[in-house]
Amino acid sequence: MYRRRGEDLDVLLVHPGGPYWTGKDRGAWSIPKGRIEPGEEALAAAIREFREETSFEPAEPYLLLGSVTQGGGKRVTAWAFQGDCDPSQVKSIRTQLEWPPRSGRMIEIPEVDRAEFWTLDQARDKILPAQSPLLDSLVRRLAET
Repeated sequence: MYRRRGEDLDVLLVHPGGPYWTGKDRGAWSIPKGRIEPGEEALAAAIREFREETSFEPAEPYLLLGSVTQGGGKRVTAWAFQGDCDPSQVKSIRTQLEWPPRSGRMIEIPEVDRAEFWTLDQARDKILPAQSPLLDSLVRRLAET
């Protein structure tokens, strides 16, 4: 999700939930994302994951931003859309996580513990480094329209 405020462009990023990410900020934020279910189209998965991780409703038109490969080999294909929301109202689905790792103990955590709009410069500092090219792609795509 992105929004315009005069000449400024803000992007919505989410912070992952769970004990591993507690206290991590710079380079820890992400676009809302997740796995594509069997038989699901990539855009449909992106829309579903956005809803699940934020509880906010995305809206057309969607701008394809392309794909990046994160550390660990996870491939992320992203779309952007214009919208606005109150990030303090984010409500994420919950998931199970083994914590501490290899302990056999499962805990329940939110996939996302908070969301925030950031200016492009702020977002470049906050986003996972592998996702940074998606911000550049957004700027290029918006310049085309």
